[in-house]
Amino acid sequence: MIKYIIKRLLYLIPVILGVSFIVFALLYITPGDPARNALGPSASEAAVKALRLEMGLDDPFLVQFGRYITNIFTKFDLGTSYITKSSVAMEILNRAGATVQLAFLSIAFAVLLGVPIGIICAIRQYSIFDNIAMIFALIGISMPVFWLGLLLIMFFSVSLGWFPSSGFSSPEQMVLPAVALGSQSVSVITRMTRSSMLEVIRQDYIQTAKAKGQRENVVIWKHALGNALIPIITIVGTQFGQLMGGALMTEVIFSIPGIGRLMVDSIKMRDMPMVLGCVLFVAVTFSIVNLIVDILYTFVDPRIKTKYV
Repeated sequence: MIKYIIKRLLYLIPVILGVSFIVFALLYITPGDPARNALGPSASEAAVKALRLEMGLDDPFLVQFGRYITNIFTKFDLGTSYITKSSVAMEILNRAGATVQLAFLSIAFAVLLGVPIGIICAIRQYSIFDNIAMIFALIGISMPVFWLGLLLIMFFSVSLGWFPSSGFSSPEQMVLPAVALGSQSVSVITRMTRSSMLEVIRQDYIQTAKAKGQRENVVIWKHALGNALIPIITIVGTQFGQLMGGALMTEVIFSIPGIGRLMVDSIKMRDMPMVLGCVLFVAVTFSIVNLIVDILYTFVDPRIKTKYV
């Protein structure tokens, strides 16, 4: 198992290289001058030219990219912001807490709601509850996060006044962002749980357990759910990674000072080091979550555990 974990962590190297190259190239060809943005429209051309030289923006693309990657792997340095002149790594660390907390609250909301609904839908297939749940699941998957966020603000904040419309420092402020971001995941997890449970409860060993007189609750929660967990864990891990990226629009709508909002502001100002640092943070977090999901497989299915022993 240790060798497998080390091997998966080494896979982060090509991930960092690939993501960095793609984002660096896109920012490089995007119109705009970071030096001009940093100094403002009233700065002289001489001042802008001097700052470009100081930043190394006049160097060829491969030279700039090579310098950036070298600093990451030799100094663990993500660079300095073009706009604020602060350390990118420190800025991300200061903002990461809100984003990770939002993602965890959203996935917890999605799991606590989606898994039970999916199980009930599988047990009562084609019932009224199943049909209604699947309709709402389809609506949840189809509705964009930013649109749902605005609807929640208009109804629960403006009309009813139950929850604040911005911020993320109190439990009341965390409710609407977590619901808005986690709604799509609820729908996805519900459908996956239903599909996985339907496949399991039709197996012969489930029918045998029922024939032996086992109570239906024991059969469902102990035998069926345990064998249906692998796809559910997979989709939960995938959804958590997507929530880290989906937090971008949610943080903007609810004015949450997290990685997503930082990335949007940095893109507007063409702050290349800050954008790259934010993207790398999301990519590495997603890879680590996938590793944790793979490790969880060994606790759910003993057959998988034997492959790592």
